[in-house]
Amino acid sequence: MEICYWSDYACPFCYIGETNLKAALRELAIDCRPEMRSFELSPDGPRTCPGPTKELVARKYGFTDEQAEASMQRINEMAADAGIPFDFGKTRYTSTLDAHRLTKYAQTLGGGLAEALTERLFHAGFCTCAELADPEVLLSAALEAGLEEAPVREVLASDEFTDAVRSDEQKAHAMGVTGVPFFVIDGKYAIPGAMSKPEIVGVLQKILNRALG
Repeated sequence: MEICYWSDYACPFCYIGETNLKAALRELAIDCRPEMRSFELSPDGPRTCPGPTKELVARKYGFTDEQAEASMQRINEMAADAGIPFDFGKTRYTSTLDAHRLTKYAQTLGGGLAEALTERLFHAGFCTCAELADPEVLLSAALEAGLEEAPVREVLASDEFTDAVRSDEQKAHAMGVTGVPFFVIDGKYAIPGAMSKPEIVGVLQKILNRALG
């Protein structure tokens, strides 16, 4: 089974969806390493956090403060169900372009480094509430994932892999993808949105049954 998925590090549903997907793969004993594709929800995102997340959510969706608070609490509960302890209201939103560029670099290295980096970047953004546009935050995540310092610094100091990020996004738009996460299995089955682990298990089981049938 081959799985690729479009995702953004600023998206809590992406973190939740990816976590549930991997848990479903483990439950079904499917040997698969999903590959992340870049999708910036806000390509013009700021280099530093512009303000509290509750205010950003309220402004983006036209919510009152109370509606924004309730929305974020539902997301926190979804995360808790997936085993991720984060408080969405404490996150510090910034541009994710450099995080995506670094991920594309890690994918060229193989050996599971990109998957390890992805986990650490999501954790940094949502669990430690770091600003993912900060080069030192990205460097720290990369070193924890097993990447070497010198080439990581070189990538971050350049615009390398920007074209690869844009290519991923163009492919998504060509497919009609407007939101993430968006998972594609074996090039023909799509799972849009952050489904729960039991829901993903059900979808994957149906795909396996079709392959055997």
